[in-house]
Amino acid sequence: MHQGILCKRYIEAEYRSVMSNENCSRFRVIFEQQAKVDIASWLNTLAQKGHFCRLERQNSLLGFEVIVQEEPAQLVADFNAIKTTKNLAVELLMIDQPLPNLNEQGLLVMDMDSTAIQIECIDELAAMAGVGEEVAAVTASAMRGELDFEQSLRLRVSKLANADAKIIDELCQKLPLMPGLTDSLQELQLNQWKLVVASGGFTPFVNYLMHQLKLNAAFANELVIEDGKLTGEVTGDVVDAQYKANVIQRCAQKWQIPPTQTVAIGDGANDIPMIEAAKLGIAFHGKPKLINAADLAVNQLDLRALVFCLQA
Repeated sequence: MHQGILCKRYIEAEYRSVMSNENCSRFRVIFEQQAKVDIASWLNTLAQKGHFCRLERQNSLLGFEVIVQEEPAQLVADFNAIKTTKNLAVELLMIDQPLPNLNEQGLLVMDMDSTAIQIECIDELAAMAGVGEEVAAVTASAMRGELDFEQSLRLRVSKLANADAKIIDELCQKLPLMPGLTDSLQELQLNQWKLVVASGGFTPFVNYLMHQLKLNAAFANELVIEDGKLTGEVTGDVVDAQYKANVIQRCAQKWQIPPTQTVAIGDGANDIPMIEAAKLGIAFHGKPKLINAADLAVNQLDLRALVFCLQA
């Protein structure tokens, strides 16, 4: 694709030498193969204004970094016009800080529901137990940040009282992974990253994912089961927003990972403290409150985009 772009180029690791002008803006554009003609056309409109670098990653997405002196607002407006006109699934990320290095050991802490997997486990359990609609309404309100998390958790779990515990194993066997998850995790593991899931969900599901994906640790809430039935209670420390934030520091200290190499990704308001605790906080198809708090937001593409948010 470089052949179609008339531009000044640089190597990704040498971006600092290009950022000599303090008025420069740094962007990354990430896109599917089928969008490359339209993206190349847009990049060519910037050819005389900046420098370009192709981002090489081990998945099927394409990516470029762009450093220009043009006003960011105008660049974004032009990009959004093309994206809307062509109906393109692409991401334009403004990079205003040094990024964690993909090629050095780091720490990724992920939310589970609607981030690592495509569903909300509590909603699925509730549907299997016959109380789906009332639990889903509480979940949606909690994710928007309208309810205290612990109160909403206990309220939702209480509605599962007397449900057969077999539904937990049944759901584990059909957890739908988020598209692009395994691609990014495999690339991170090749670079010795530690991978953790911290969830306001439940231990059977995070433990299943930890085994399936070879994660390094998993944290979630523990359901109480007696005589093969859910009691409608959780036991132990509640994995709430602050607990998830603390996981960043605890795991970084445990594995001696510098704070500059920590990344968190999630989708809901409950993930805000966690992404703020990490060096790089990413909203993945996130709720508005989370997007406002995040360093970067992936809104169009799948989790293959994750590794494009890191420095190589």
